Amino acid sequence: MACDCSAEITDVSQKKLLQTLLAINGLFFVLELMVGWYAESIGLIADSLDMLADAIVYGIAIYAVSRANSIKNNAALLSGYFQLMLATLIGLEVIRRFLDGSEPISELMMIMGFFSLLANAYCLKLIFKHRNGEVHMRASWIFSANDVLANLGVIIGGALVFWLNSRLPDLIIGSVITLLILWGAFHIIRDAKSEIKALNINSETCCSSNSNDH
Repeated sequence: MACDCSAEITDVSQKKLLQTLLAINGLFFVLELMVGWYAESIGLIADSLDMLADAIVYGIAIYAVSRANSIKNNAALLSGYFQLMLATLIGLEVIRRFLDGSEPISELMMIMGFFSLLANAYCLKLIFKHRNGEVHMRASWIFSANDVLANLGVIIGGALVFWLNSRLPDLIIGSVITLLILWGAFHIIRDAKSEIKALNINSETCCSSNSNDH
């Protein structure tokens, strides 16, 4: 029996990459959440929770590596639903802060946003070659790309808070991040369902072909 060494090498490479992404996102989730809470910035808090979601997504993807395509598809689908739930929670927090009020510290928003941008840009570089790969890796690419956009939004929001002396830009950025997460979630759910449907069709075709042969 021939050894599928190339597949094994690819699986090991994917797992190491996802573990690196998981570690970076997990670390910056903690840092950004603490800074965001102290700075009273919903933009930073939303971005930190986005990183938490990504860390969990990468953990799910690590589980899916080297497993059957059906498991990879379901892992991507689960990731999408998790992101959908998170976006809902962040949206509710944006509404709460809009009603209760907050005093975001613009300097901390920009500094933390900048360091998070560097971290996520590095993650994006690492996963770039997998952007058209299997569905669980495509999901990881989309989430990493969204993170970079969210970080840029936090930096811009911090600058606007400072310039306008208003909390409104922070609330807007928190809302934009929510929409970004929603877009990523719907995209991955649609992609995963498409893969699951195609896999089922192929399976039925194969079974039908085998029955006819007999």
